[in-house]
Amino acid sequence: MKRILVVEDSKSVGMLLCEKFQEAHFEVVWVQSLAETETLLSNPSEDFWCSILDLRLPDAANGEIIDLVMTINIPIIVFTSNLSKNVREMVWSKNVVDYVLKDNPNAPDYLVTMVQRLERNQQSKVLVAEDSGFFRKVIVNLLKTHLFQVLTAASGREALDIAKQHPDIKLIITDYNMPEMNGLQLTQAIRTTHKREDLAIIGISSQGDQIMAANFIKYGANDFIIKQTFLTEEFYCRVNQCLDLIYNIQAIKDAAIKDYLTGLYNRRYFFEFGNKLFAGTIRSKFTLACGMLDLDFFKKVNDTYGHDAGDRTLKQLGRILSERMRETDLLARMGGEEFCILAVAVSPAKVEKLFEEIRQLIEKTPIEIGGGKTINITASIGVATGGGAYSLDEMVKFADEQLYAAKHNGRNQVKTHCCDI
Repeated sequence: MKRILVVEDSKSVGMLLCEKFQEAHFEVVWVQSLAETETLLSNPSEDFWCSILDLRLPDAANGEIIDLVMTINIPIIVFTSNLSKNVREMVWSKNVVDYVLKDNPNAPDYLVTMVQRLERNQQSKVLVAEDSGFFRKVIVNLLKTHLFQVLTAASGREALDIAKQHPDIKLIITDYNMPEMNGLQLTQAIRTTHKREDLAIIGISSQGDQIMAANFIKYGANDFIIKQTFLTEEFYCRVNQCLDLIYNIQAIKDAAIKDYLTGLYNRRYFFEFGNKLFAGTIRSKFTLACGMLDLDFFKKVNDTYGHDAGDRTLKQLGRILSERMRETDLLARMGGEEFCILAVAVSPAKVEKLFEEIRQLIEKTPIEIGGGKTINITASIGVATGGGAYSLDEMVKFADEQLYAAKHNGRNQVKTHCCDI
């Protein structure tokens, strides 16, 4: 759980921020003055991920708190009731993430959203294509302040090569005037392989006329910025809008095919994609193993520790299974405490060993249920192997029968059935 430092002299505001961030599953340490912050940070064991700082404190009315927290090199978000032009310029000169005005009734929720963005940004790749070393450095520094993974290119051709090497790039910021391939040509080339909802493009240019902006949009860019006039706030707003759109669309897609609790695929997607996987293994003569997994005595977890502990257990089990299985395997939560695995190209001799290793991994891994408590769980697994001319439904049925046999035989074991015809 990431730790957030909140420095706020108002008791009511501090308590509200603590509540909001704790609801979002962040750990909060709240202090009310510069002196308290100095004492806190003097302890080398104190470790923070980011900070929310009140600009005016009883013992530091001119933003001195920013300079103090800058010494530990963590992202800073300024939370203030007043921001004149001079103060605003001072704040931005400190290379902070952003500032938020207290008089906005939505400010606490916005702060949480901003911190969640920072957390997301750590996994987000941004490519900056810019032939000017100076301007490239300016953009890179802005992006790194928001914790993005940043890649750079000095030409359109180099940017295209990097995009091919990193298919998970979420945003490209490209200048127009570049050697070998200009920004419009790069945008056009990128759009042949990446849709707007998968990768955003922001065009930039020193020419900055309306025709250039229109051309970038027509060639497939999501937005356009003029070099000479953009403000830091404008830059971040445009970047965030582009990425929010991509992640929101992805969330909608995931909601249709993934389980909301564990993040694993749901039953519907399992059979939709699983039937294609099954047909493919028949054609290619690969082997296929289907494992039905069910937690033992899961009801006791809910009855003894509460449903929140049960949810934590299922989420951690999903993570255990995801980390153990390969990307080529299909893993889904079928409902309740039941999960299904389709393992591709595992030799029949190794199938039982694979699922036995999974069973042992579950048994040996402590599950955190909150409040510093851990429990141990076990699972029963039924496995069907083979690649005969039956359906996926039949294979799942065979695996389910073996799961029932494992339960009936004492639980916490693997039962296997070969389905070859």
